[in-house]
Amino acid sequence: MTALRIAVAGVGLIGRRHVELVQGHPSCVLSGVVDPASTVGEFARRAEIPYYHALEDLLAGDPPDAVILATPNHLHVEQAIGCIQAGVAVLIEKPVAHTLAAGERLCEAVEDTGATVLVGHHRRHSPILRRAHEIIEQGVLGRVVAVQGSAMFHKPDEYFREAPWRTKPGGGPILINMVHEIDNLRVLCGEIADVQAFASNALRGSAVEDTVVINLRFAGGALGSFLLSDTAASPKSWEQTSGENPMYASYPDEECYVVVGTDGSLAIPTMRLRTYGEGTPSWKTPFRDTVAEVDRTDPLIRQLDHFCAIIRGEAEPLVTVRDALESLRVVEEIARVAC
Repeated sequence: MTALRIAVAGVGLIGRRHVELVQGHPSCVLSGVVDPASTVGEFARRAEIPYYHALEDLLAGDPPDAVILATPNHLHVEQAIGCIQAGVAVLIEKPVAHTLAAGERLCEAVEDTGATVLVGHHRRHSPILRRAHEIIEQGVLGRVVAVQGSAMFHKPDEYFREAPWRTKPGGGPILINMVHEIDNLRVLCGEIADVQAFASNALRGSAVEDTVVINLRFAGGALGSFLLSDTAASPKSWEQTSGENPMYASYPDEECYVVVGTDGSLAIPTMRLRTYGEGTPSWKTPFRDTVAEVDRTDPLIRQLDHFCAIIRGEAEPLVTVRDALESLRVVEEIARVAC
């Protein structure tokens, strides 16, 4: 089978990881990297990777089979449309767009042309999330009553020095990080009907939030609460508890979500399951404690496998632009109502 020629645009924190994955994938060839930063040009020359200063330069020559867009959020839509017009498949890092209106324009372009586009909500490919979804769907917890979640971590100063756009509107943790969490919560508990939020930038004083508390009401009647902070000394985030990304310190005894139903609760990603078993549901009845088994593999690898299958016409996108827009809609609403 002919290897797929895939380029990566945006060689920052997640872009470098995509470069590594494409280079190591048996079905792919890294056809180039795109980034205006001189340091990326030097990196590409040392690694003997074709380098392009702009995406237009890549697409003007002999376009690759696909492009992974890991560029700043506000560039996603225009660059994705450029790839679509060039007949190139696209994997767009989340969030799919920097605004809902821009995302709607991209959605129209994809649906009008039938373009091959996958949105990089890579946790959808996580075996942990899939197993948790199965447990909930099978009714093991009874009817879902509530979910409690957190994404608390400390982004170092260099994170902002390397990309100053992260200190400006659209670069805060609501859009960058919470969009992942909302997507997860939609998988676990269904669509989100309403939100409330308080936000603060008291610690960094940037034009974007650093800490947010959020209340959620799901369409099925369950309620949720979520604590988000990118300046917190805490391990209670997906990346630090799941162990799926080796670049982060990992705390496998911690959880970042607890889904609670009428018959039991599931802590994620420890997968600790507490149910009444044969007992009558009551605060006097002891729980039966078990741990649900799960195959813990890197969802980014699974996502790349899926993207290759999509390019070859062997699968449909797990996360479409329209699907990703629903997570973006909720995130935009959180940002709008945050006080």
